[in-house]
Amino acid sequence: MSERKPRIAIDMDEVIADPISKFIKLYNRDYGIPLDLKIHPGNEVYHHVPEHAKMKLWEYINEKGFFRDLDVMPDSVEVLKALQDKYELFIVSAAMEFPNSLQDKYEWLADHFPFIGWQNIIFCGLKIVNVDIIIDDRIKNFKDFNGRKLLYSSPHNLLLTDYERVNNWKEVAEKLL
Repeated sequence: MSERKPRIAIDMDEVIADPISKFIKLYNRDYGIPLDLKIHPGNEVYHHVPEHAKMKLWEYINEKGFFRDLDVMPDSVEVLKALQDKYELFIVSAAMEFPNSLQDKYEWLADHFPFIGWQNIIFCGLKIVNVDIIIDDRIKNFKDFNGRKLLYSSPHNLLLTDYERVNNWKEVAEKLL
């Protein structure tokens, strides 16, 4: 019996998919006011919009189709393809928080990461997974996880220093390939 490859759980939003750029585009479209593209460390997108528009961001993310056409994070496709030789990859998204996202996210993955089969896509609430490494932008997903935690940089987590950090997919490749 052969030994299994080490397993990696990879988050979607702000890790392989870019919802922040879409928020900014939709906000600019709906309000005609440029949104500052530089989000300060420790802040979320909603910290940068006027009070009257804060709920609009939640409306966007809950709309059917929001997740369907997100931009792909640079180098993520190439690095995930390379990682497959050495690791078993799982896309793990807390998609249940936004039920309208399920089909969008599945179709987005099929378009951009067709080499990751449906058996390796996990849409869940809590990310309780049996993997060796997790790559995520939210430390709440590291709770009760005993493997290697790679914190993928996003504006909201830039002030956190207690985790092994990766700033982009080239750094992921340097650490794991």
